[in-house]
Amino acid sequence: MAQPTGIHARRAALQMLDAVLRRGETLEQAEGAALRQVRSAPDKALARAIANETLRWLTDFDALIDSATKQRLPDDAKARTVLRLMLAQWLRLETPPHAVIATGLPLLAGGPRRLAHGVFSTLTKKEVRLPAAPTLPVRVRERWGDRADEIAAGLAEPPPLDLTLRDAGETQHWANQLAADSYAPGHLRLPRGSAVETLAGFREGAWWVQDLAASIPARLLGPGEGRHVLDLCAAPGGKTLQLAAAGWKVTALDISKRRLGLLKDNLTRTNLKASTVRADALAWEPKHHFDAILLDAPCTATGTCRRHPDVLHRIGPRQIGEMSELQAALLGRAQGWLKPGGTLVYAVCSLEEEEGKVQAAKVVLTPEPVAPGELPSGLMPSDEGWVRTHPGMLCTQGGLDGFFIARWRKAPDDV
Repeated sequence: MAQPTGIHARRAALQMLDAVLRRGETLEQAEGAALRQVRSAPDKALARAIANETLRWLTDFDALIDSATKQRLPDDAKARTVLRLMLAQWLRLETPPHAVIATGLPLLAGGPRRLAHGVFSTLTKKEVRLPAAPTLPVRVRERWGDRADEIAAGLAEPPPLDLTLRDAGETQHWANQLAADSYAPGHLRLPRGSAVETLAGFREGAWWVQDLAASIPARLLGPGEGRHVLDLCAAPGGKTLQLAAAGWKVTALDISKRRLGLLKDNLTRTNLKASTVRADALAWEPKHHFDAILLDAPCTATGTCRRHPDVLHRIGPRQIGEMSELQAALLGRAQGWLKPGGTLVYAVCSLEEEEGKVQAAKVVLTPEPVAPGELPSGLMPSDEGWVRTHPGMLCTQGGLDGFFIARWRKAPDDV
């Protein structure tokens, strides 16, 4: 029997969801095997979109499924997962119900197809709708507390495309050229869906893709004027490019060969220079001390939930604890590699307090509070002079990734 058109994309989406929800993999990790049998680029993009929207609205899809069943389906039941991705296509991707049924039910060959058909038909007849913002999982709401509703509002749509310019002085030129908005010198924001490689300025390396919030840590180091900076855990290199473009002599260190390869490719495309080092930052020793260090530490990446909604469902206390230990160790080493008068910037794309202000409280250097004028339009530092962003900020303009950022200076009497 011939397979329905598009079934391979749906099967791939189902495999990705299974990898995330049952095995705790990231969507990026799950893609390799899941997309192997999907040949066309549009079908691959469709599979990713189905998986992402299913994870973004998972709690709400489950509530709808439970409202249409007399006996609750187990969380790990294949029928529940298939119904989730069917609802994602109908309610989020605007796929006609008949097409959803034609490509969804075959995923349950040998399973409860009649049940799934009945549940989906019941919900379509009721013309159910999703809330204005996704409902966060209970354990996530408990962790994020008073910020949860505001963060959830920033997750309703996938993010726009942010670019960082090699030459901030050309912001207006490129904003006009690309019909983009700008919220800081050297920043552009375009609607999502733009094919990056086809945009003006890509081939000549005039810019690179980087969320606006992710560009803040390097901005806080200011112009380099030929001084030496260490970019710890640097790959794939957005901050390295920023620092090199700002006149710093950059040493970019990372443990991953593959990610360092991406960094080198970006340096070549943008015609910027940095010294790259492949090493474990917990074992490496520099040959000299640095005028500045930027530590964008490995973290749970819960702040990227608007672009990677899998983090909503696979991050818990164990992962947060493991990352916190690593961050503390890296911060301890970085402080010793600064010259007197040098500046340390610590950043994590996490919304967890244990990875943010708890780590900042352990630093023994002299705090250098961030001033409002150093931040993109619409953002303010905390009372401590730290920076906290989350997806609900600048929500009507497309939102931000979640970051915690703090800055210190090594005074002569600091350890």
